[in-house]
Parts: sequence; structure tokens; C-alpha cells
Amino acid sequence: MNLKLVPTSLVLFRFLISPFLLWDALDGETSVWFLVGFVAAFISDIFDGIIARRLGVSTAQLRQADSWADTCLFGCIFISAWLGYRDILIAYRVPLLIVVFAQLVWWIVNLVKYGKPASYHTYSAKFWGITLCIAIIALFGFNYAGITLWLTCIAGTIYSIEEIIITLILPVWTHDVLSIFHALKIRQQLITPTID
Repeated sequence: MNLKLVPTSLVLFRFLISPFLLWDALDGETSVWFLVGFVAAFISDIFDGIIARRLGVSTAQLRQADSWADTCLFGCIFISAWLGYRDILIAYRVPLLIVVFAQLVWWIVNLVKYGKPASYHTYSAKFWGITLCIAIIALFGFNYAGITLWLTCIAGTIYSIEEIIITLILPVWTHDVLSIFHALKIRQQLITPTID
């Protein structure tokens, strides 16, 4: 196998496994395979970017596909949670709706400015991903949604706000921007004229 195809394969894996996770949850209950599949998908999300950078294939197209795969995965997870843990989601509707609202604003700002979603993969996005993983394992594995769900809602809101600010800072669409500080540095490089 061509090693340069590994990152693409990991992204494709997340696209393919997402509907199977949802299928497992259609009856309102999930098997142990749901958690196994989710953890495998989460690990693939960690390593696709690392491997892509190591192999020198971290293109804008791959990073966008990575973002869409994440959207597909967590969209299916949310529907699965609604099917099996509706009462819990309703009980936590305020923090969850705040995250959803922040994400909607994120989408609108990026679509208006760039015509497509951002693909920054910020540190805050990585932290939100970790908190999401913990919250999902706690919910589906242990039927728990206390501190873990609150933490992921707070992290998700902070992530969305940071990425909205990054979009407002950057004059052109750019991928892999790790923080607001990196965005400011990129903006300075883009607007500073080069002297030949």
C-alpha cells in the first residue's frame, strides 16, 4: 500500500463507520461495538493529520475532507444520543443549544466570508475533540452526563468563538491555523508587502 494514501484512508474510514454507528443506535440502544467503533474513529482523527504532515501530503483538500468527516461522525453520534438519551439531552438543552448556536454562527461567518467552511484545526478544536470523546464514552458507556457534558459544551463554545475571530482576522481562506495568535501572524505576512 502506498503510505501517502494512509491519511486519506483514515478520513474515509470515519465517513464509512459513521452510518454504522447510527445504525447500531436506531433501536435506542447501543452495543459495545458502538464504543469500539467510535474510539477507532476518534483515533483515526488524531493520526490522520499527524501522518499527513509527516508524509508531506497535508493539502487543503485533505484537511477539508477531514473536517467533513468529523462533521459526519459527530452528526451521527448526536442523532444516536437523541435516539437513546433524549431525556438527558433535553435536561442539558441550554448548554447544548449554546454550542449549536455558536456553531451556526461559525458556519454563517465562514460561508459569508469564504463561501465554504473553515478548516483551521486549532488547539481549541483538538481540546474540544478530547472533551467530546470523554463525554461520549461517559454517556454511551456509563450513562453519565454531568461534568463531562458541561465541559464539552464549554469547550465547544470557546472553540467556536475562537474560530469565528480567526475568520474575521484572516483576509483569505487558510487551513491549519492553530490559534488566534497564529492567525494574526499569518495576516501580518499576507498584508506586508514583500521587497524584491
